[in-house]
Amino acid sequence: MLNEERVILMTRMASYEMGEGRENVKIGNYFRSDYIAIQVIKAVISASIVFAIVFSLYISYNFEEFMRQLYEMDLLAFGRNVLFWFAGTVLGYGVLAYVACSWRYAKARKSLKHYYQNLKKLNSLYNEM
Repeated sequence: MLNEERVILMTRMASYEMGEGRENVKIGNYFRSDYIAIQVIKAVISASIVFAIVFSLYISYNFEEFMRQLYEMDLLAFGRNVLFWFAGTVLGYGVLAYVACSWRYAKARKSLKHYYQNLKKLNSLYNEM
């Protein structure tokens, strides 16, 4: 005979496994520090690439003006300014990635904890029979 509570619980758990749970299980397989470190490294690499693309677009857009002022400008100060903006961009994006990934990891672990509690509850419902 079918137990209605068991069927409802299994349906809810299957829905979780097919949707949000798939990503949460991937996140839950990592230790917190490992997951965050991987995501921050990805973010720093992405920010570096984006900064290089935006900087090259800026230089190519203002290329004529840049070439005209090249011999008159202080190249060391220009290089320091570019490095300052690069470090600010990468550092800022890294901090944002750290905060976002910490929040995402905590949310996934909380969701998985609830899922595992439902598994235990389902197991106890099967053992009652």
